[in-house]
Amino acid sequence: MDSVVLLHALAQRQKVAAAHIHHGLSPNADSWAEFCRKLCKRLGVSLAVRRVKVAKRTEADARKARYDALRKLPFDVLALAHHLDDQAETVLMNLLRGAGPQGARGMRPVARFDGRILLRPLLNVPREAILGYAREHKLDWIEDESNASDAFTRNFLRLRIGPLLAERYPRWREALARAARHFAAAEVDANKALREFLAAQGLRAPSEAKLVEMLKQLTGKGARTTIAHDGARLRLYRGAVKVERRTEKPFRTVAWRGESTLALPALGGELRFRRTRGEGIDHRFVTHGNLAVKLRSGGERLQPDAKRPRRTLKNLFQEAGIPPWERERLPLIYSGDELVWVPGIGVDCAYAAGDKRTGWVPEWRVTC
Repeated sequence: MDSVVLLHALAQRQKVAAAHIHHGLSPNADSWAEFCRKLCKRLGVSLAVRRVKVAKRTEADARKARYDALRKLPFDVLALAHHLDDQAETVLMNLLRGAGPQGARGMRPVARFDGRILLRPLLNVPREAILGYAREHKLDWIEDESNASDAFTRNFLRLRIGPLLAERYPRWREALARAARHFAAAEVDANKALREFLAAQGLRAPSEAKLVEMLKQLTGKGARTTIAHDGARLRLYRGAVKVERRTEKPFRTVAWRGESTLALPALGGELRFRRTRGEGIDHRFVTHGNLAVKLRSGGERLQPDAKRPRRTLKNLFQEAGIPPWERERLPLIYSGDELVWVPGIGVDCAYAAGDKRTGWVPEWRVTC
């Protein structure tokens, strides 16, 4: 009924073509194709009938075969007749399966389909209104006999669960559809945020399809998610997205004698030093000390707070939330063999500038 109504409504306003996918799953499948031919002839609409083979008699396999057949057809815009009831059932079904935000957003009213446009003009229209249109225009349609069976998940929700929900929540369909729109809007914001994050990291923007897949993985359950992109890897650490840049360039100790900037291309960044008072590395260690930038070797300890005991760098890294893969390539400042400063941790209290004393505050910036 919904497909007949959509075809009739569109054919009154513009030139359209129709497609019928012949699954061959019903003994009445041939008669359904013949009905479509007569309907389209009456409406003056060209029709393409495509036969498909469905591997298994499941909803998912039938849907896949149907969409695979539609992809092969010539069109600019594909209009499907999903309506409000379909959307509510889809959202409910996805939630019951434990779907994440992408599943909760249900079907999109406008989407990309192999580089073309997919529209669902009836997505906010309830089935009752579609039935009213069909009766008003005296349209005929065919009901698939399988729709009466609750063996399929969607039919079970429609025939058994929907009526129960309606007794307590008369507008449950509208409520679920509204929730789906909220999830869809949140996904748009998430896409924008991920694009901006990648740009801020100096990484190229991915294609729309890859962006969707990246977001799906990053918002999934995998705590060890790793995504390769533009020569870097996106990883999840404690619920935050981090960028890992692999480099095989060897790093040698670099002396620091008070320069405001110290380029460290082998580590993909630079150290910047801000001169101030009462914080940072005390100026006397810069002018008279033996300060140098080195990599971590293991077993280091640091005491950023004089009121707390000296602790292992491993524990301090964990407390600061610095991902494990970043720790081995961070530039550490030493005075001889003593650790002075660590990015994200701070200055050892033995080397810290006291009140009113000149100090240098280091800042590590990744540049590539």
